Amino acid sequence: MRVRAHRPETRWATRIIPFVLAGAVGFSTYVVVKRICLDYFLSSWQRSGAAIAFIVLHLLFLVLMLLTYFRVFFVIQTNPGVVPLGPKATEQNTLEKRKKKGRRRRRGQGDSEGAAEGDLEAGNQYDRRPDENPDSPGLEEYYSKDVFICETDGRPRWCSTCCNWKPDRAHHCSEIERCVRKMDHYCPWVGGIVGETSFKFFVQFTFYAALYCTVVIVAAALCLRWLASNGLGVDGFVIAVLAIGAFFGLFTTAMTLTSIRYIGLNLTNIDYLKSKCIVHQLAIRVPRGTPPGPDYGVVHYPLPKSADGLSSPESALAGGKGPFSTRDQLATRTFAIVKTEMGENPWQLGAYRNWKSVMGNNIIDWFLPFNDSPCSTFENNESYYEMGSLYHQLRKRFNLPEISTESEESAMKKLEKQGQHQTNGL
Repeated sequence: MRVRAHRPETRWATRIIPFVLAGAVGFSTYVVVKRICLDYFLSSWQRSGAAIAFIVLHLLFLVLMLLTYFRVFFVIQTNPGVVPLGPKATEQNTLEKRKKKGRRRRRGQGDSEGAAEGDLEAGNQYDRRPDENPDSPGLEEYYSKDVFICETDGRPRWCSTCCNWKPDRAHHCSEIERCVRKMDHYCPWVGGIVGETSFKFFVQFTFYAALYCTVVIVAAALCLRWLASNGLGVDGFVIAVLAIGAFFGLFTTAMTLTSIRYIGLNLTNIDYLKSKCIVHQLAIRVPRGTPPGPDYGVVHYPLPKSADGLSSPESALAGGKGPFSTRDQLATRTFAIVKTEMGENPWQLGAYRNWKSVMGNNIIDWFLPFNDSPCSTFENNESYYEMGSLYHQLRKRFNLPEISTESEESAMKKLEKQGQHQTNGL
């Protein structure tokens, strides 16, 4: 699935910058290999050892840098990790495309068309509200988990632009107008949005780019030193490649160190910016029928329907079970709604486990861009992403009852007996 930036200037920057990078790399390769290593080190100064060492290191890091760049670029173009649009947003996009085509064909027509478009845009505003349907597409995916991030009413977060439920750790990107799983930042240098599917390869690219620039800087600095010591003046090409290496080297080194820090904390760039002041609200599964506690409310899924067929979160929060049959009650799940303390991170696993969740489970995965991040393929009935010790601490902090197989089976048998009595009574 390919997505692109909405702003024209961002789209053009994304298209042009790869060619700028290609020019910088091509120029650096020519200067380091041809002028510095072959012309100066090998031919003029007979320093074959230095020439061979710099050529080997330069080509090694060049290949690894290009390999990781092409991988991150390819992933961003084909699998950027965006959340699917909801049915209403898909319909809106189709209407907007039709409007644009209509404006091109009928540019300059009367006010009636403009009024109709205004009515359509006004109608779209209502489509941005959270879906009140208890059978809303995708909602069951959340309450089939044991814990998920929720709003005050116990429902998952809602994106008013994408018109869909927002998964844990997903953020809406204004550049592409889509929600992105574990969004880090939009980067025109690598062709688009960096998220859970591409962050590992982005870190590998910046790491090898920093090493490549280091080789360029050292080779150019030594060459200038020897030129000066032999009274040969300076070479403009060497000065230029030193400046290019220093610029990109500083940038990529800073990005690598920053990204490694984020990995160690199990945060993205977006997460880190608000990590000190954010309070997460979680819906944690508790035994069926658990009443509200002094410090938490409860919500029951599936959400009960009101008279008009829409969901009634207030009834669910109050403990109402709605017009459920016995079969529906057997499928009911109860969640306690709790809050973390400010700055607590539910996904903090410890530095080493955080690292493996992004970079992979072995050293080959850490350095080579072949396998995807484990976090992007994580599948578990407990949560969208593996949670750390805070999840269990919250259960103890709020005295939430544990879910046991015995208690669930007992509740199911009780409901089955009630259903049998109701059937016999009829």
